[in-house]
Amino acid sequence: CAWSIERPPGDTAGCTFCHTSSEERCSTCHQRHQFDPAVARRSEQCKTCHWGKDHRDWEAYDIGLHGVVYQVNKWKPEQFDFSKRLSDADYVGPTCQYCHMRGGHHNVQRFGTVYTSMGMSMADRGAPIWNEKRDRWVSVCDDCHSPRFAREQLQALDEAVKDAGLKYRETFKVAED
Repeated sequence: CAWSIERPPGDTAGCTFCHTSSEERCSTCHQRHQFDPAVARRSEQCKTCHWGKDHRDWEAYDIGLHGVVYQVNKWKPEQFDFSKRLSDADYVGPTCQYCHMRGGHHNVQRFGTVYTSMGMSMADRGAPIWNEKRDRWVSVCDDCHSPRFAREQLQALDEAVKDAGLKYRETFKVAED
């Protein structure tokens, strides 16, 4: 895809492992040797693919407030009861699955914040085509936060993506020169 063509080979070497062999298979999240929904509801299950230099999602979650709440409380059943169906979850803080698979819905991207495939970050994130996606994102956050807070966070995310895109291009320009 276009994203991988723009990147150095080392940045995309691991992509095909997940994006061609295990994508959208039950065993991606439900381990073959332990097909237990309670295991699949834990954030660490997402870490298998979503960490490292090409996907820093786990690191961002783990060091953020939500991840810290999870790490401190994950072994307390009264805070995180993984035996409950995801649609009945009343966790003290969000797991990856709670937000991205809201209500037990298996389409992870439905409640994601990625606007285009494979990291194309220069999309106009305020374009009308994304309104429905943005509203869904806010609806997830307003389970625990006010809609105003959620929209402010989304706006901050948009600005951070723009800044990161500029810095990314500046860095490659310096290296190229």
